Amino acid sequence: MTRILTAMLLLFVALPLLVQSIPVNKKFLPLDCEDIFNNGSNHSGVYTIYPNGPEKAVQVYCAMGCDEYDSHKDGKWTVIQKRTDGSVNFYRMWEQYKNGFGNLSGEYWLGLETMFLLTYANKYELRVDMEDFEGGSAYAQYSSFSVDSEALRYRLHIKGYINGGAGDCLSYSGERDFATFDKDVYNCADTYSGGFWYGYWPCHLANPNGQYKRGNVGSSYTGVMWGCWRGYYYSLKTIVMKIRRVSLDELEA
Repeated sequence: MTRILTAMLLLFVALPLLVQSIPVNKKFLPLDCEDIFNNGSNHSGVYTIYPNGPEKAVQVYCAMGCDEYDSHKDGKWTVIQKRTDGSVNFYRMWEQYKNGFGNLSGEYWLGLETMFLLTYANKYELRVDMEDFEGGSAYAQYSSFSVDSEALRYRLHIKGYINGGAGDCLSYSGERDFATFDKDVYNCADTYSGGFWYGYWPCHLANPNGQYKRGNVGSSYTGVMWGCWRGYYYSLKTIVMKIRRVSLDELEA
């Protein structure tokens, strides 16, 4: 009897230790680049995010702010679009704009479905950085950016323009459906060789996904254009669209 009691006592003492020793798999599934930054990865580069849970991983370029001109405070951006040299063709069909395409270390489009998944559950802000061929730079920032589902043709919602010298060209595209040459009511995507939130007339005031050209061009509204900054006959050297989750403190401010 004494042996049984002793064995039971030892088991009672050891059981919590055995339970605590079982490894718990808490896999880190970042929603966006802010989660990655907050987990300790603070260098800009290509990372994996999970905007739709563990079922589907998405690769993205994160602009963290540590090795760029801005600070950590201004970093943690998830890049949704990037044009730098014309190496990727942006004259694409609907399905490709939906799923994303390009080179994550260079020019690419993240994908409309990923943008919808990110902005459906959380509030995001948008910043658009741009450079010309003469060494000039500017940006436009918006305090609110979201994209509807495919059933609503990935309609754009944008507001809260913050002046960074580029001018507010993107508000014109607000509340408009996305269009590609195979899904375009107004024929703007085919006319201006890209995919974007186009309107009726003019089709756009900014065309970040247009055909890559260099500087002054012969016809208006063509090229990688941001008309409010360099005018409607100028195609930019670089343009980057990036989003960042808005914190609770910022929402309450």
